[in-house]
Amino acid sequence: MGFVEIVDAVGFLLGNWWLSRSIEDHQLGIHASFQGTAELFEDEPGSSSVIGGRAHYEEKGDLHYGSYRGPASRKLEYVRSDHATAMLYFADGRPFVDLDLRNGTWRSSHLCGHDHYEISTLIRSSTIVSESWRVWGPSTNYEAATTFTRRLDPERTTQTMDKPV
Repeated sequence: MGFVEIVDAVGFLLGNWWLSRSIEDHQLGIHASFQGTAELFEDEPGSSSVIGGRAHYEEKGDLHYGSYRGPASRKLEYVRSDHATAMLYFADGRPFVDLDLRNGTWRSSHLCGHDHYEISTLIRSSTIVSESWRVWGPSTNYEAATTFTRRLDPERTTQTMDKPV
């Protein structure tokens, strides 16, 4: 399978996604899972297409983690750095990681206190994105694998994409 070249990272990711996440908590010896939806949306149509433009990511679903069974969510903000790249921020405004999908794959890292996050993203097609996390440090040790599957929107007839490399 060849890689997919993305000419507009934020534009490609805009929309609604199903997501399935598997989590291996090595510190606690727990296998966990998350099933839900994710959406990357603009405040105003076209607002994220300019340098510095912003889009908001919201994820929500059901988490099964040890004895916990219930709702979970997270929010991020995407800020366009240029047409192919973006910077991701936590909901409280702290920087998280950069994202560059030009070659259809990306690796980034983030230090959170003494914990280290290694994140890999792979565009498998116009409708499937894989993300892997490896997180370790004094307070955590886990791996997570997420598959995002685009929820097709009949009103969105074009995708900012893509050509096989």
